[in-house]
Amino acid sequence: MMTRRSLLQAGTFSAWTLPILTCLREDRDDPGEAVADVLSQATQTGLVSAASLCIMRGGDRLARHFGQAPSLDSMFLLGSISKPISVAAVMTLFDQGAFALDDPVRIYLPEFSGGGRGRVTIRQLLTHESGLPDQLPENNTLRAEHAPISEFVAHAMRTPLVFEPGTRYGYSSMAILLATEIARRIQGDDFPAFLEQSVFRPLGMEHSVLGLGRFPIEAVTPCQTDRAAPESGAGDPDAREWDWNSPYWRGLGAPWGGVHASAPDVALFLAEFLEERESVVRAETARAMTRNQRSDADPARGLGFALGANLGGLGCSEQTFGHTGSTGTLAWADPRSKTICVILTTLPGRAVDPHPRTVASERLAGSFP
Repeated sequence: MMTRRSLLQAGTFSAWTLPILTCLREDRDDPGEAVADVLSQATQTGLVSAASLCIMRGGDRLARHFGQAPSLDSMFLLGSISKPISVAAVMTLFDQGAFALDDPVRIYLPEFSGGGRGRVTIRQLLTHESGLPDQLPENNTLRAEHAPISEFVAHAMRTPLVFEPGTRYGYSSMAILLATEIARRIQGDDFPAFLEQSVFRPLGMEHSVLGLGRFPIEAVTPCQTDRAAPESGAGDPDAREWDWNSPYWRGLGAPWGGVHASAPDVALFLAEFLEERESVVRAETARAMTRNQRSDADPARGLGFALGANLGGLGCSEQTFGHTGSTGTLAWADPRSKTICVILTTLPGRAVDPHPRTVASERLAGSFP
């Protein structure tokens, strides 16, 4: 990732980034408007093609759309913000008593055996302690072949663990995939439909879907693929048939990164947990999902959620929960300030440093008393 110094020496990007840094330094009476200004300047300069913002605090809400996003209902590819959303659907089955967090995964996925797999628990899947890799070694090949989700599941079942289960933290998209496969087998429906039924409808998330579902591909905002994550194609012209913008990937419905949603919808999702509304999961389950479930707090992880002040920036509490997405997205809620912040952009998270989502979020967090 580029450092701030190297970014300012990077020619084309420097002309786009300087106004954003200037905005960060401004003393603004309204931090919400200052956040909006960061995203407005990022789109006006061409650094970001499209962005959307939703900030909620108490009864107040600030929602804006920028650049090529035509409305607040514009749907962005969330990337890994999809993980806590997918886990919420899984946890509705926990509330029904369908499984226990410390159940071995092999009870529900008998094929997941041998090589230490028998010791992996559902809790370890949800806290990234399973030993499963983030992406499969065959990831790009499977995507190039337009493999269905069932093929990713089959490969994840037999891919070697990279460490002994429960011994350390290792971020894993494939762990979330297997957690959702457990849910699929328990409830007997395909996971995108289950997510719609168990999370999107109860929360009134009308502009949210895993994959494309009823929405045409024209309804979702294109990503900027240059400088994207390698597993997404990273702007390689040879990857256009399977990169983030391809009909294949948009429609696949990958539970670790394939949710499309609007910023206000993501804010509704976070409000379910911040306010313990019990529209999706019970209050005690919401608390479990947003509290550290690891014996080690470096990093602290809930069930599907990332935790810690670093999500939003200096000013947020350590109780802050949410997630980022490699597609250029960020969403968090801070119980201390009772603030929700959702920033969705089309600029890959690794494209520039500092990313406009980070600058904007830090501007808001820095306004907290």
